[in-house]
Amino acid sequence: MDFIKLLQGEFIGVLSQTFSSLKYKNFRIFWFGQIISSIGTWIQIVGQAWLVLKLTNSPFLLGLVVAFQYIPILFFSIIAGDIVDRVKKRYIVIATQSSMALFSLILAILTNLDAITYTEVLILTTLMGFAQTFDVPARQSFMIDLVGKQDLSNAIALNSTIFNLARIVGPAIAGVMIAKIGIKATFYANAVSFVPLVLGLFFIDINGDPSKKKNSLKDSLKELLEYIKANKVLLDIVVLLTILSIFAMNFSVLVPLLAKYTLKQNSIGFGMLMTYMGLGSFFGAMFIAYLSKKVSYLKLMIINAFGLNIFQILMALSKNYTQASISIFAAGFCLIGYIILSNTTMQLLSTNEIRGRIMSIYSLVFLGVTPFGSIFSGVLANYVGIRFAIFSGAVVGFLVCLLYLKRFILYIREAKL
Repeated sequence: MDFIKLLQGEFIGVLSQTFSSLKYKNFRIFWFGQIISSIGTWIQIVGQAWLVLKLTNSPFLLGLVVAFQYIPILFFSIIAGDIVDRVKKRYIVIATQSSMALFSLILAILTNLDAITYTEVLILTTLMGFAQTFDVPARQSFMIDLVGKQDLSNAIALNSTIFNLARIVGPAIAGVMIAKIGIKATFYANAVSFVPLVLGLFFIDINGDPSKKKNSLKDSLKELLEYIKANKVLLDIVVLLTILSIFAMNFSVLVPLLAKYTLKQNSIGFGMLMTYMGLGSFFGAMFIAYLSKKVSYLKLMIINAFGLNIFQILMALSKNYTQASISIFAAGFCLIGYIILSNTTMQLLSTNEIRGRIMSIYSLVFLGVTPFGSIFSGVLANYVGIRFAIFSGAVVGFLVCLLYLKRFILYIREAKL
């Protein structure tokens, strides 16, 4: 009996530690509000990829669509970060989420009317990218206002569990929707999914107040660059994240191609492959949430970076659907760990006055460089081969991790991060 009580106590302790950020009311509203929205997002990701392949049958043009979604982040993220530091973050998130709902609805209506063209997909994708340019730094820097520094890593990890739980559920739902109803259903579903999140934001009583800085955009940018340059750990995290984002994180281009052309799967098979990746990412995020106060962030970050590349190499070498599914599950596990810990460390190394701009740099190097990675992967897949595109990007990522390993070991010893 005492043993059972001990086990119950341990289990409750693990749950309490893993979900510690949910003790904050505002974070609970924010967290639960994103669940449905994130599922809708992943439903649309699958639907959009399948629509582009249906319209064009071109790996390169699929890569171009993904690139156009992130081009606004590439060019405008720094400006967005400066605005995020000057405006109440909750207001920005309400505006960006509402805008993305509208763009999804337009895409749904055009698809439903059978009037959608590849050009229109590019335009709507780019508009979504503009909204995302402001949404990402606002949401990321808003997190610390909701939970404080002590629970920041846990909050980011729990936020990632939503995104990756959605990655499990969303693609599976999308595959069935496309097969049974049509691609249009995926876009309608995403448009509706924004409603709970936007409504929830009106019940949060923290606005994420802006800093009191009044300097010009030019001086603001200069301050940001000097801050990053003066912090070697932050600078190296940014550089490593940039390189891995370009070469080793092109799943939105490569997985649809691998599923359709190499593994000969239909929409349901593709959806399930994305689900396996989401399942790995979900468990990875839960793992980080549990360990968030127990381990060195930098040590776990670099381990996950190596794992991300190793499992992608195995994915490229996989001989059948089962092997590919296992590899993509493991790659998803490592990918989310690396992203969470990069995000957390960058926020902890920044001050409140500059955090919005630091998160705009995170957005720039994590999402903004996606056009380069998408085009790189799309061209290689189109002209050399899909497996080679996956393999070559992962090898580049692995070699870069080796190059930075010694530096991060030194930072771990000195900075105790």
